[in-house]
Amino acid sequence: MNNRRLPLVSRRQFEAHTTVKSCWVTLYNRNIYDVTDFLDEHPAGSELILEYAGKDITQILADPSSHTHSESAYEMLNDEMLIGYLATPEEEEELLSKHQNMEVIPDTIDLTEFGDLPSEQLLSVRTDVDEDYRKHKFLDLNKPLLIQVLTANWTKEFYLDQVHRPRHYGKGSAPLFGNFLEPLSVTPWYVVPLIWLPVNFYVFYIGFVNQNKFLALALWALGLFVWTLIEYLMHRFLFHIDNYLPEHQLAFTVHFLLHGVHHYLPMDKKRLVMPPTLFIVLCYPFYKLVFAILPYYAACSGFAGGFLGYILYDCTHYILHHAKLPKYLQDLKTYHLEHHYKNYELGFGVTSKFWDRVFGTLLNPEDVYQKRN
Repeated sequence: MNNRRLPLVSRRQFEAHTTVKSCWVTLYNRNIYDVTDFLDEHPAGSELILEYAGKDITQILADPSSHTHSESAYEMLNDEMLIGYLATPEEEEELLSKHQNMEVIPDTIDLTEFGDLPSEQLLSVRTDVDEDYRKHKFLDLNKPLLIQVLTANWTKEFYLDQVHRPRHYGKGSAPLFGNFLEPLSVTPWYVVPLIWLPVNFYVFYIGFVNQNKFLALALWALGLFVWTLIEYLMHRFLFHIDNYLPEHQLAFTVHFLLHGVHHYLPMDKKRLVMPPTLFIVLCYPFYKLVFAILPYYAACSGFAGGFLGYILYDCTHYILHHAKLPKYLQDLKTYHLEHHYKNYELGFGVTSKFWDRVFGTLLNPEDVYQKRN
């Protein structure tokens, strides 16, 4: 059963989606499904579906003379393609009469201009891919992104300006590699605690049972605190190496892989946490340093604290983009999203604003990014 909160859509808006680029249908004259991505996969061909674009498919799905559809066909629609509900005439009239000041959610939106943080509903409205490419001449979201970055002929100024201007693919994750490497670039948020929490608890256990318990907990807490500084420094000076980036397309490509793609597509649910392979690469130098300067069991306790800090950071990063939160975290969510949509040169703290205050990079309401001449 689908528990997402989905919008009511007017019949006029529903009936506008009748092309190969945007094909919507209804079931029971109520549930609206975006079947665009299914057109090429339909066993009977895309033409049959397009005949019913902007129409109800209840009868044709149940018609044995056309094709017998299994329960799995209905489940796939509800699980993967349900996007809203068709408003009845009475509901349309009520919405118009009682909610005249209600925000109208457009089909597509351009959020590439920095300014006030858009409403949460607008953050998930898709970018008009063709119009975006025509206007900005940056990346075509219909094609694999990485090869475009690698083979383009941009200046650093143009690349940095464009990659930090948010877009939204609107159909899952945009293709990064476009080949067998694609699964390596997407990571559901729950993979992070699922893989790393058992490892973290094991390392903590080794340190805890083999030395003074108070010392073990003190080192663990110290490691957790040190992580907050590492989080800030890596975000500011590695992921946002922007101004020190070499003027070379290969450098742009590495930057895009590390963090640029996240600023380009900030609401992509599967590119919000660090893929395990990248984490191992970035974590290894810290692991070697901690175990080089501390006795083994002390290092286990300190490393476990920092390691847990990373796990909490990645999970927090996901929920700041995609969850309804209590007030403290909601304020933190607004702060982080303003880093994306208002000024990417400030507001580097993700789990807290503490180090932004210490180092003078706090993002204030008036701090809207201004492109340098």
